[in-house]
Amino acid sequence: MFRRASAQMFRQLVRHNASETSLILERSINRVQLLGRVGQDPVMRQVDGRNPVTIFSVATNEMWRSGEGETDATGDISQKTTWHRVSVFKPGLRDVAYHYVKKGSRILVEGKLDYGEYVDKNQVRRQATTIIADNIIFLSDNVRDKI
Repeated sequence: MFRRASAQMFRQLVRHNASETSLILERSINRVQLLGRVGQDPVMRQVDGRNPVTIFSVATNEMWRSGEGETDATGDISQKTTWHRVSVFKPGLRDVAYHYVKKGSRILVEGKLDYGEYVDKNQVRRQATTIIADNIIFLSDNVRDKI
């Protein structure tokens, strides 16, 4: 899949460079896949009459072995949990996420990274990283049976 996409982008770049226009267009990729567990039940928010958004968090874990036994099974195992904020804007997916994503469910989220700023209740400017979901795959048996 990735090989086919990169070959297609290369052909478009070559085709574009062969044309006589001075405009240079680049292709880029902003894709994220997260496989983890939902940390909280989703909430649906609507701000200033704009389209509603469903928001929830997903935890991913990274595990590694450290110490003397890095190459065998005697080292200490360490784990780091990272929390990701997921926002769902697509109308059909937004409603499915709101009704069926539950705390503790195991899911795969596909989407793109988005960086933004907001002002908190203390009027402090903060930065936020969000995953804008394009697709959600339910991996927990109890959720898949309900859909």
